[in-house]
Amino acid sequence: MPPSTLPCLSLADRRLRLDPHEPHFVQDPYAAYAVLHAASGAFFWEDYGFWCVGRFDAVNRLLRDRSLGRERPGGYMSIAACGCRAHLSAFDRVEASSLLELEPPAHTRLRGLVNRAFVSRQIERLRPRIETLAHELIDGFEGKGRVDLLPAFATPIPMVVIAEMLGVPVEAGPQLLDWSHRMVAMYMHGSDRAAEEAADRAAREFSGFLAAQVEARRRSPGGDDLLSLLVEARKGGEKLSPDELISSVILLLNAGHEATVHQAGNAIRAILAQGGDPRRFFATPQATEATVEECLRFDAPLHMFTRYAYRPVEVAPGVTVEPGDRVGLLLGMANRDPAAFDAPDAFRPDRHDQKTVTFGAGLHFCIGAPLARLELQVALKTLFDRLPGLRLADVPHYRDSYHFHGLERLVVDLSAR
Repeated sequence: MPPSTLPCLSLADRRLRLDPHEPHFVQDPYAAYAVLHAASGAFFWEDYGFWCVGRFDAVNRLLRDRSLGRERPGGYMSIAACGCRAHLSAFDRVEASSLLELEPPAHTRLRGLVNRAFVSRQIERLRPRIETLAHELIDGFEGKGRVDLLPAFATPIPMVVIAEMLGVPVEAGPQLLDWSHRMVAMYMHGSDRAAEEAADRAAREFSGFLAAQVEARRRSPGGDDLLSLLVEARKGGEKLSPDELISSVILLLNAGHEATVHQAGNAIRAILAQGGDPRRFFATPQATEATVEECLRFDAPLHMFTRYAYRPVEVAPGVTVEPGDRVGLLLGMANRDPAAFDAPDAFRPDRHDQKTVTFGAGLHFCIGAPLARLELQVALKTLFDRLPGLRLADVPHYRDSYHFHGLERLVVDLSAR
């Protein structure tokens, strides 16, 4: 597709002008990615102010390169030195102790303390609960002609599962979602003062809620929920500090549902767009796994993951970033790289070149990947086995929330069962 068909995109001398809020881009970033793949796998995205890389091999390599990392040079709180973030004190306190924002040795210690609950053999035990929950939600569709699957199906499954794992009240789910949405808004392009103040209030309230939950575990130790285990967890004689504990649980709650909700919606949309009987994609356990992997590649819920350079790094031929520079790794673009995939814009669960960077790679590979995969496998198979005649009732539209990529609504017609 030539650049002239994308008036929102301007690329000259590897410098890109593309407003991430531009409606054409919000609804179909892959058209822009195709142009960028044809022109250059790396470009300086002026709207963000840093170099971005979108070729699959380069993104996969840089995710593993220890010359780059998530931790801000000088530490997370160095951003508060200017004194202009007093209104973000609660949010910054949570972020400063987040596993996502740290590098070794702090990252190694924190990840070791929380990782045991997310290994595949532990997660597999949740399969019956996820299947039961999916059936209960579908039972609730009875008598309805149309339903929006995002709030009615895609959201409750990961929210209930992570709340039950942690041992926090499931009935608090709507409040947890509200706090999460307000905090996650800080990661999107162009957040304003109102969004920042809302995120800070959410961080303060979320932290207070969890502090009370932690105190209850300290008074009555010995529980088998994940929060109890984190309160009592030790590694090498060390345990989580109060701030680390709160930040870790907020990260698990936020990450445990936010991306999975987007991915479930994107996957349902992609499968329905193929036409025919959707059960063909879930005929065997192997087919189900392959279908979920293709959904993760085809329309990922997170399109950019950033890193800081700790030393001079050549991120692409002829492009070297300097220490302190930020780099954008474009996961969604990498997953559609024609140099890495045959027919990258086609939905092909049986493809021989099946791979993805949707969960990242290397040190910061998503700790919740086994859980997300299981939730998607069980939920999608159950949905289409129960409702093979499901049809889209409206054209789905994506939210203006780049670098997240998920639908605003997913309204389906239940009449053809």
